Amino acid sequence: MRQGVSGSVVTAVGLSAMLMSCSSAAPHAAAPPPGPAVAVEPLSIGAGAVDTTGGSIPDGQLISPFDVKNPAVEFLEPALLKAIQDAATAAAAEGVDVLLTSGWRSKGFQQRLFDQAVTTYGNADLAAQFVASPEKSMHVFGKAVDVGPVVADQWMIANGSRFGLCQIYANEIWHFELAVDATGACPPLRPNAAG
Repeated sequence: MRQGVSGSVVTAVGLSAMLMSCSSAAPHAAAPPPGPAVAVEPLSIGAGAVDTTGGSIPDGQLISPFDVKNPAVEFLEPALLKAIQDAATAAAAEGVDVLLTSGWRSKGFQQRLFDQAVTTYGNADLAAQFVASPEKSMHVFGKAVDVGPVVADQWMIANGSRFGLCQIYANEIWHFELAVDATGACPPLRPNAAG
């Protein structure tokens, strides 16, 4: 899922307009990696409360995949972090800035995004096509990044497999995971996050 300037979910109509205008992609948020020193559970912020902002990148901002002090980058799985940094370096040599709109996300933040999608689309089944639940989101495990702006998405679609990175969902040109097979090919696109 990609957040818009107001933090809303990008709809198919909005995505079409964004692609047609080739405007910059709006920010995304990220998910926690499984690592010995990294907490995978959301941060507790009080009695019964959970972290609903962990991994959030402010609306309208894109961050460098080299900004390892930002939790959205810091908590990425090491292999994914190296792959996106290598891809960004290669893209920069071709004049394309590959930036992140999302990376690691806390479970609480992912739940908040899912709940917003349920409100937007009217039910959990439709929402799941655009936003994975915290239990299914690869962002929560530090195994997914959302890339921007649109020119970077296009570069990644054309070149990401060289670094092991593949677009996963047909309706999310910005979402990439380490997914190449033994021959270096990306898997067929899934229609959306639900299927």
